[in-house]
Amino acid sequence: MTLYPTRRAILLTAAGAPLALAMAVAAPQLWVAAGAWVVMAAGLMLADALLSAKPAAATLAVSAPRTAGVGRPEAAEVTAASEGGAPQQVEVALGGNDRLAVSPVRQVVRLASGSARATFELAPGRRGEGRLERVWARWQGPLGLVWRQREAAPAREVLVTPDVQGVKEEALRLFARDAAFGMKAQLETGEGSDFHALKEFQTGMDTRAIDWKQSARHARLVAREFRTERNHHVILAIDSGRLMSAPLAGLARVDHAINAALLLAFVGLKLGDRLGLFAFDSRPRVASGVTAGAQAFPLIQRLAAEIDYSAEETNFTLGLTTLAGRLDRRALVVVFTDFADPTSAELMVENVQRLMRTHLVLFVVFRDQELEDLVRAEPKDADDVSRAVVAQALLRQRDAVVGRLKRLGAQIVEAPAGELGPALVGAYLDTKRRELV
Repeated sequence: MTLYPTRRAILLTAAGAPLALAMAVAAPQLWVAAGAWVVMAAGLMLADALLSAKPAAATLAVSAPRTAGVGRPEAAEVTAASEGGAPQQVEVALGGNDRLAVSPVRQVVRLASGSARATFELAPGRRGEGRLERVWARWQGPLGLVWRQREAAPAREVLVTPDVQGVKEEALRLFARDAAFGMKAQLETGEGSDFHALKEFQTGMDTRAIDWKQSARHARLVAREFRTERNHHVILAIDSGRLMSAPLAGLARVDHAINAALLLAFVGLKLGDRLGLFAFDSRPRVASGVTAGAQAFPLIQRLAAEIDYSAEETNFTLGLTTLAGRLDRRALVVVFTDFADPTSAELMVENVQRLMRTHLVLFVVFRDQELEDLVRAEPKDADDVSRAVVAQALLRQRDAVVGRLKRLGAQIVEAPAGELGPALVGAYLDTKRRELV
């Protein structure tokens, strides 16, 4: 239980100072009246404390989800109740650890039938074990001179995971959109090399698809129908080193990469391909074999949640060499990484080039909106000019590396962080249509 004065009590006590000074000047023998004013104010505060609701009669309960996707706001509810002498309103606050941002800072709620509920928004900023560590409720006495406060430790854990719900929602939107325009059907039939079925030839179909033997047997033109190959191996290689732990658009870059990778995994498993996950920083951290079927998505999700934030520099040579040694057939390797200096970029390009001798590499590049904004912003002082020059140099270096990867034969996906997932899925579907794997 905590007891302390309100702003009104402080102003009431301070109001006696001018009065005491005036009396001391006019009649020095009445200086004791100043002490009487302080005693009176203290008496009023004591009476207010005795008349207010007792903290022992107040109870605080917290309701929050057990899991939350990183970057996806969730709601937590605090219930404050008092058995007797309940105040008219209560000010409630909720505190979380560094992985959970709570807003608003505090709320004032009115009690009805002795209880009140306050809803807070939880903003998971980093994956891991989030905790709601403290909940506070305070109220004033009937005179408004004293705060009485009750504090509790709910010790409620909220596990912050990759945003799987957002991944599934985005995947459903993509499937619904593609189905409306026939894209889903095209992926199944028409543009692949695997024989699917025979169908009657129709105007507009490729004449090279006509099966003349079957046409003679059926006494009408019959064409072969093909479907896109399945069972391709798709490896999601995520760099989890120091640079990927830097924030971008409100989340760490590695979290954006994980969300995009999970979206691709969800779509790829649905379309019949085999998916694997690989993460590395200074050394390999997560490595799975390839798996198939929609029922394998929870496994990919669990392994993605184990990718931790790292402060170590990325060792591209060890990471990508280890990955290449695990692959026993040609695969589509999707590389999520970032680079900041020519040395790391050179090492990265050298090892990606070695990987491309056998495999198709899809290289994912984060489009840094912050750097582009710095370049386009109108300079107002010398510091703005310096920032613009540095940002332009970084963008130029990034473009040079991307151009070099394109010349080597890598497929490039470059998009803002918020649009990375759909752009990656589009590039993946394009590789399937073109049968590049």
